[in-house]
Amino acid sequence: MEPKSIAIIGASADRAKFGNKAVRAYGSEGYKVFPVNPKEKEIEGLTVYKSVLDIPEPVETASFYVPPVVGLQVIEEVAQKGIREVYLNPGAESDELYAKAESLGIRPIAACSIRAIGIDPSDDKMEFISTADQGKVIP
Repeated sequence: MEPKSIAIIGASADRAKFGNKAVRAYGSEGYKVFPVNPKEKEIEGLTVYKSVLDIPEPVETASFYVPPVVGLQVIEEVAQKGIREVYLNPGAESDELYAKAESLGIRPIAACSIRAIGIDPSDDKMEFISTADQGKVIP
């Protein structure tokens, strides 16, 4: 069975930020993780994409760690990529973004995506074993 995949929009190299914690949390659960940030090149050993449209394979879910104004700019690309489910994490959600996602046929979920997979994002012991090979399942 093919592992689930997720694009972390607003991924961060800063391990204290939720955009990094999400990369580590999903990787530790066996997801294919695709960090997205136009200013970074590598996060936790993974290639970072400037846009979801640059990811070379299909992606099931996206998780937003960006302000709503940025999310409104990115949501169209998410729809073009064929992603049909988006987590709007605390601070990333807005009524306008929620409505825009729905109008594009995307299921918006206003919740912490890290908690959705059963991980406490405040756990400082959360670890991640990175791999240089994009798309491989991270143990």
